[in-house]
Parts: sequence; structure tokens; C-alpha cells
Amino acid sequence: MRRALALLPLLFAAPIHAMDDPKTETRNTVAAPIAYPETEKVRVTDELFGQKIADPYRWLENDVRNDPKVAAWVTAQNEVTDAYLATLPGRAAFKARLTELFDYERFGVPEKKGGRYFYSRNSGLQNQAVLYVRDSLNGEGRVLIDPNGWSKDGATALSEYSPSQDGKRLAYGIQDGGSDWRTVRVLDVDSGKVLPDEVKWVKFSNLAWAKDGSGFYYSRFPAPAAEQQFQALNENQAVYFHKLGTAQDADQLIYSTPETPRRGHFAEVSDDGRYLVVTTTEGTDNRYEITLIDLTTPGAKPIKLVPGLENEWSYAGNRGTTFYWLTNKDAPRSRVVAMDIANPSAIRDVVPQDQAVLESARTIAGELVLSYLVDAKSEVRRYSPDGQMLGKVALPGIGTVAGISGDADDAEAFYAFTSFNVPTTIYRYDAKADRADAWATPKVAFDPSRYAVEQRFYNSKDGTRVPMFVVRRKDVTGPAPTVLWGYGGFNISYTPAFSSARIAWLEQGGVFALANIRGGGEYGKAWHDGGRLANKQNVFDDFIAAGEYLIAQGVTKKDGLAVQGGSNGGLLVGAVVNQRPDLFAAALPAVGVMDMLRFDRFTAGRYWVDDYGYPSKAEDFKILRTYSPYHNVQSGKTYPAILATTADTDDRVVPGHTFKYTAMLQASDIGPKPHLVRIETRAGHGSGKPTDKIIEETADLYAFAARWTGLEVKAP
Repeated sequence: MRRALALLPLLFAAPIHAMDDPKTETRNTVAAPIAYPETEKVRVTDELFGQKIADPYRWLENDVRNDPKVAAWVTAQNEVTDAYLATLPGRAAFKARLTELFDYERFGVPEKKGGRYFYSRNSGLQNQAVLYVRDSLNGEGRVLIDPNGWSKDGATALSEYSPSQDGKRLAYGIQDGGSDWRTVRVLDVDSGKVLPDEVKWVKFSNLAWAKDGSGFYYSRFPAPAAEQQFQALNENQAVYFHKLGTAQDADQLIYSTPETPRRGHFAEVSDDGRYLVVTTTEGTDNRYEITLIDLTTPGAKPIKLVPGLENEWSYAGNRGTTFYWLTNKDAPRSRVVAMDIANPSAIRDVVPQDQAVLESARTIAGELVLSYLVDAKSEVRRYSPDGQMLGKVALPGIGTVAGISGDADDAEAFYAFTSFNVPTTIYRYDAKADRADAWATPKVAFDPSRYAVEQRFYNSKDGTRVPMFVVRRKDVTGPAPTVLWGYGGFNISYTPAFSSARIAWLEQGGVFALANIRGGGEYGKAWHDGGRLANKQNVFDDFIAAGEYLIAQGVTKKDGLAVQGGSNGGLLVGAVVNQRPDLFAAALPAVGVMDMLRFDRFTAGRYWVDDYGYPSKAEDFKILRTYSPYHNVQSGKTYPAILATTADTDDRVVPGHTFKYTAMLQASDIGPKPHLVRIETRAGHGSGKPTDKIIEETADLYAFAARWTGLEVKAP
């Protein structure tokens, strides 16, 4: 149960347009300076640990929904950005090609309950995926929930969903405008009728049904003040049980820690239905406490199985009182252990630590199915409950396995497989026969045989060997405009994955590179630790070294490199551009954490101290101050072209981060190239964004990158 609780990675979805006129000039010559909107400066100065820190744009932290002044600033910025983007050659052609590339049938991994198969499907250009159910494996799917009619702009999405054990009820989350808040409703599967049940203020939660279908467990926060619902700190999360047919105010409080309001709690029901496993965390690190509640005994007192918030303990299944856990205790690349809950301090190895990184473990058909990372590529292995290796699940190639779904007592399981040139394919796995067959194979309007995928290794500043994937058309052999993408944080691993958007860039002769820099989880705890807190500069050094390598190896030219990243990756882009503005031709920071001295004051930001440290502590402040993008813009240096992106309903990394950063860029003497912000409306941190908004934004981003890296995009 590895959760990036508060900084989920932003999926790469930014490609590049085709030009209306292939003869139009696209080299990175500088046009006339842009007349940016004037942004008011205020006299705000904080004295922190003996330093005076000016914050002239603090007023831009205010919520755009409640502050007319900020709303007017957003409107003015979007007008300037839209006018500039309208001049970019190839923008319309890119949009047309992206529309073609997105227009293919896409499936989610099925979940089987009560003999029924629940899965999502997007016919192609639907703004939101639709939830279907089949009453048999090869039966006709019928629509259960179609969110596309929930709002006129398509920005209200179906988020999490969970069928009851008998497949007769379905709890599902509604996400509006990209917000992390969820409203949970319940559907009768037979009739398709939405029941009166409604649960609000759910965030970062599982929906875990009681095995008898009487209700479900969920996590929620107290209702915030109306004007603070998108900015207030997330504290006092608690686990509740909702009994079907009752109002939310009658829900039973199951577990909370009011004495430690910063702790969050996540509940799941054990395979046999007897126990509730409550996982407690305080930040983004995989450092958990585990509490067990016996559901067969009314009023049973919670049992603290694992105290201390010291290590990862992710539930992998149980056989009676023997529980299996994925843990990094004494195993920085993780292992599987067994614990008798009558004596939780005595654990034994089942599957010892390996050279590969253990990513997930679950019980399917009485076996332990483990997913590993081997040099940032997936490998799935099977073990008996006593740790005997039974073999590997045959995969179709080098790529990523995700979403393994199956029950402890059922031989039928499903998973997704994807790679840079392999669209996400759903496989059905028969554990008894040890056989996998494609269950849903997408048909995308491109030829995968035209593209080459390489994994290379390069040395960072301190000599650390770092892996990087390089993807391009096979006939592109010389230096070509390149988008370098990175994240580097929160133990999150980035592995080969298909992006129909990215294909538009590759088709035009561009190169895509993904650097697996430190801070991620590609090589376990040591790799993560090597890129956070006092070691955060290693992340930036790794990314800068990746750019230098691509130029030195002739993959791209010095004026042909664009950098891109979202969320923590937006911070990455902002930091490296400040440190090496000469290295990049264009920069595309998305929903970035740009003010490292105030990030912990809003919504989920207080979780991120595990990776960033505390701005209120002198030693951490000293480090944060050195790389905070907002505070380190270097006047007098020539910066690359920058198009930052954010959204008005982002309540994870609040848009004030990007607003303040943009204002600082535009007020600084950093050269004549454009330094713009694109602010989406009724959108959030990334999830739930409608397809049409994704296409529009992607077209803008890649048309911008093409303009400044010299990609000569040809009309389709």
C-alpha cells in the first residue's frame, strides 16, 4: 500500500503540435519583448534566522475564487499568454494530431467482485472515463456510471470506486474541478440506481467495504470553512464506518488521533474480512504505524501491531493470524515478512531483500505476487506462502506493470502493461495455469516499430551513475530538439509508460528523455535518501548532468533542450533553470512547488517536510533558501523561454506558488525570451482533467517547446 499521500506524480501528458506551414521559421530567435501585466509589489518582509526575506507578491497566495484582485491578475496573465500562444506556428496542426492520437479505446484494470468485472473505459475523446460492469468475463459490458454528463465543461470526474464483496453495491467518489476533495455516493449495481447515501469531505482515502456489504470504511477531514476549503491545512484525518441507508452524521468513528492532529489514517479490510488494518502516517515517507481492529468483536479495542512511524509496513495478505507485510525494516530495497499477530514483535523472513527493489506485494490465489523494479523496469515474481520462488510472470517486453488486481482465494487476476512505445494493455492472468493473455489491447493511430527505446547511464556531478531512457524515431540519428523530463522526489519511481501525447513530439522528429534521478525510488531507500533534505541538491545536479550528457553525446544541441516536470518536478525545473539558465532553451514547469519557505502552510503541503524539511528549522531553512525557485531568480542572467502552468482549483500545490514565481520572473532582468504562465480554470493538480483540456494544454506546451528548441514541425 505505497501511497504518495500528498504529492502524487503528475502524469506526463505534454506533446508537440504540427505546423500549419512547414516552411514557417521555428528557430529560437528572439521576438519583440512581451508587455507583461503589471503586478503590484507589496512591502512584506520576514526575518528568518537572521535573514530578511522579501515576499513582494504574497498577496498572490490568496484564493482566486475569493479575491477579485487575484482573479483579475489571472485574467490579465491568461490574456497575454493566450495572445502569445496564438502566434506559435503549428499550434492548430498539433491540436489536430493530438486529437487523432487520443482517439482510441482505453481500459482500466478490472476489479472482480461477486463474479462481476468492474472496469473503466474511455471510447477515445470522452472527457471522462466511463465505469462499466460485466456479469461474466466475456459478457457484454454495460454502463454503470457515465460522469460525462455531470458538468457542462466535463470537469467533474469519477475518481475512486470500490465494489462490495458480493458485487451488488458500488461506492464511488466524485471529484469536481480537479480538487482533491471527494464526495462519495453508493450505487445499486443491479438496478443502476444511486442510493441516498452521501459522504463528504473525503480526501486521501480508501473505500473499504465490510465483507457482509453492510457499509464501508473511509477517511475524512473535518469540514473546512467555506472560504478555506481549497487552502486550509489538512489535519485531524479520521477513519469512519458508513452504514448503508444512514446519514453521514450517524457514521461511526473508528479511529482517530486528536492528540496528534498531523497524523493521517488509511483503512483496509483483511482478506478474510475479520480485521480492519489501519495504517497511520504523518508525511509522505513510507513510515507507518499499524493498528489492527477485530471486526468480529463489537467494541474491540484497537491493537497497536507496529508502533513508532519508523518503517514501511504494507499489508500483503493474511492466513488466519499470520499476516504478510512488505517492509523496509532492515531492508532498504524491501522484503516480505510474516508476523503472528499474537506476537507481533516476532517476525520472520518470507522473501528476503533482493538486489532489485520490491515495489508491491499481494496475495492472489494463495500465492504471494511481488512486483520488482530492475533498473527502473518491472519484473513480477511468484512465491509460495513459505517463500519458495514459483517463477516469474512472463511479460511482453521491457516496460511497467501496474494495477495488479486479484483476490487471495481466486486464481484470476488482472494487470496493466505499458512502455514508451506500447500503449497500456490489460492482461488477464491465470495463476493456476501461470498464463497471461491480453484482455484489452488498444489500437492507436501510430506505428510502434518506428520508435527506438534506449536505456543509458551517465555520471552525475559526484560520480553517481544515473539511468536515463531516451526515446526517438529510429531514423532520427543526429542532434534533435529534445524534451528532458524528471521528478526526483518522494520515493516515486518513473518507469517506461506510454503517452499518446508524447507520440506527437516524437513523430515530428523530437526526442524524449526521462532521467531517473535521485530522490525517487528506482533503487530503494538509498536512492530516495540521496535526493532529499540536506541531499536535495543532488536531484538538481543529476538533472543538470542529464542535460549536459544529452548535449555532449549529440542527442541534442545546446540550443535544442527543453526541460519539463510537474509538481515536485515543477520545483525541479524551476531550481535547475535558476542554477543553469544557459543550459536550456525552454522550460515547462507544471503545478510546481516554487516557494520553499511557505509550502507547509497550505492544504497538503505540511506532509512534504519528509522530503523538504521544515522551513521553521534553522538547518532546513538554510538549505531550502538556496534552491527555492521563487527566491533565487537571477537578474542579470539570460533565461530560457518559460511557460509555467497551473490551475485555479489545485488544492494540493496551491496555484499561489506558480503565481508568485511568474510575477518574480516577469519583474526580473532575465532576458527577452517569453516568461509566461498558463492558468487553467476548473482544473486541479492533474487528476480528473478532461480530455479536451489535456489536448489544449499539451498543444500549447509543445508548440512553445518547438518554437524555442527549433523543432520544425510539419503539417500532417
